[in-house]
Amino acid sequence: MSDVAAAHSQLVYVILGAPGSGRRDVLADLVADGLDAAHERAHVYLPAGEPAQSADETLGFSRARMAWNAELQLLVAEAPPAEATHVFILLDGRVNPVDQLEALKPWLAAHSLPVARLITVVHCALAEKNPALQTWFDACIHFSDVVLLNRREGVANKWMSEFRRRYEDQYMPCVFEVVKAGRVKNPVAILDPLARRFSQFFDPTEWDDIDLEGVEIGESDDEDGENVRPLDKSNLDPDDQPPVEPWLERDAAGRRKQPLPDIRKYLGE
Repeated sequence: MSDVAAAHSQLVYVILGAPGSGRRDVLADLVADGLDAAHERAHVYLPAGEPAQSADETLGFSRARMAWNAELQLLVAEAPPAEATHVFILLDGRVNPVDQLEALKPWLAAHSLPVARLITVVHCALAEKNPALQTWFDACIHFSDVVLLNRREGVANKWMSEFRRRYEDQYMPCVFEVVKAGRVKNPVAILDPLARRFSQFFDPTEWDDIDLEGVEIGESDDEDGENVRPLDKSNLDPDDQPPVEPWLERDAAGRRKQPLPDIRKYLGE
């Protein structure tokens, strides 16, 4: 077993991207050339909301379906087999990626699965043609360790440079690479579990095992703590509360403060 697999019983890789971006080709490449076939075994979750593809049958490793429950905002799937050393989760490209990532965290916690890396596969032709999708890709890349530029046929080099520079100018630590014929340059490096993501949402924190349900946070002038006044949230010390991801924030009505476009409107299906 490799040092990576030995460090954890199972490592999770989450793959984001639009339908048609070549996610399955990249996934097959990572498994075939990124893992030690003699000692490492991959288990893959494919989105139940996406139709099966002929390529799925040629992947050559154990597979299952992960379903998105829109009403309950939940991801539903059985636990991966114990013998799997690496778990790959392909999120549904037609469903809001932020909603899925938010729902994925408790599922991972329930099965004691640590996130190794999140990978976004960019459909460059789709992104170039539809500038309105910029915030959709912004959200995915905010959570990602690796960004793979794919489906580049007919896309101007200038656009590619500007797309990448957008995130470099924001000092995003994620790694950018180009996909050629469905393959990445170094699959082993892509699977290196060293975190390169800006987001800390999937990082372990001191708040993970604390249940705050029903707990009132406030201040009181009484020695016995009665007559508690709610604290002004704007004056709370960030170190005294769980971190909040900007893409996950909601307003008083429960709506996202940074909504994403519905990508289905741009897929031409």
